[in-house]
Amino acid sequence: MADDLKIPLLEELEKGPWPSFVSDIRSIADRSEMAHDLLRQLEKSYEDKRGYWKHGGLVGVLGYGGGVIGRYSSLPEEFPGVSHFHTVRVNQTSGWVYTSKALNEIMDIWDEHGSGLTNMHGSTGDMVLLGTRTEELEPTFRALTQKGWDLGGSGSDMRTPSCCIGPARCEWACYDTLDLCYNLTQAYQDELHRPMFNYKFKIKMSGCPNDCVASQARSDMAIIGIWKDEIQIDKDAYAEYMKNGFNIKDHVVDMCPTGCITADENDIEIDDSDCVKCMHCIARMPKALSPGKERGATISLGAKAPIVEGALIAQNIIPFIAMEEPYEELHDLIERIWEFWDDHGKARERIGEFIERVSLATFLENTGLEPLPQMVTQPRDNPYIFYEEYYAEEDKEEGSDE
Repeated sequence: MADDLKIPLLEELEKGPWPSFVSDIRSIADRSEMAHDLLRQLEKSYEDKRGYWKHGGLVGVLGYGGGVIGRYSSLPEEFPGVSHFHTVRVNQTSGWVYTSKALNEIMDIWDEHGSGLTNMHGSTGDMVLLGTRTEELEPTFRALTQKGWDLGGSGSDMRTPSCCIGPARCEWACYDTLDLCYNLTQAYQDELHRPMFNYKFKIKMSGCPNDCVASQARSDMAIIGIWKDEIQIDKDAYAEYMKNGFNIKDHVVDMCPTGCITADENDIEIDDSDCVKCMHCIARMPKALSPGKERGATISLGAKAPIVEGALIAQNIIPFIAMEEPYEELHDLIERIWEFWDDHGKARERIGEFIERVSLATFLENTGLEPLPQMVTQPRDNPYIFYEEYYAEEDKEEGSDE
């Protein structure tokens, strides 16, 4: 079947040194009608300079409002293999750690019920199974659940929580990202599987400020590992770096964003009160420097990619929180944020856009959070200070009690 494919435009994407998605799809086109017709339809899209997918409407599995993204071809007679091409999102493991047995079981299920094409992984973190028919959704779901898997999130719900590999393989992890990811996934099953919000809400967890899951830029709530005390310095390891000719000035001292490091061939000193925990020095000298001993996480809110409106970077709301089971303080914070956003947000308004609209001050007041210096983006430029009326009333009440 693959030999009769006439896709000259797509073949251009197979040239050069880089991996090609065309080659990947073509490799199974001889045994998958869906993959075969997917390439044919895409070739026509390239020729005509337009897409031939139409929105899938409401498709899913019994009892779930999310986890399946409907997709139909607008040319079903010409490309019958992709007349239905629904996507199934599977809730990934914490840290994307799989056994070969588990992956083989997933692939066997998908070869039987779908196209055989996968995306490892989607931008949210899910294992994405690309292309199946409506009548195959329930059999696919049953086969997955029998092997211990579940669907991920889609639509206006809490999207599947995702995290870096954390303490499973990284010595810099400041909290157990794997455990927290599993905890949140289990705690909020209803919010994950049954869309109930104004729009999507993504939670991503990174074990250290290197932020390997890009939570600061791509999640509504970023939980990033951090330390509260001093960076640990191994003087002997530092001496070894200097002995081997490491250029401490160019690679570390001059690259520090706050200039809090002073160093020479004999010693290094760090003004931790001025350190912003960027991790650059630790990443360049991992044997000599490491995060402090008092570890936890910092929480930021409101990042998003440019979809409905422009991109946003996350706003820090909790500079430090101890990440210990059962994570009750974090659960309470998440639920307060959801309640205010759900009551007053607009349709398709992410939490970051919502905060911009109602103001950070209003958001903090209604979620019980204290204003902090970390929330100030720039000094005020208005010479007049206006006190809101209810603050004055509170002062009067306090005075009358005396």
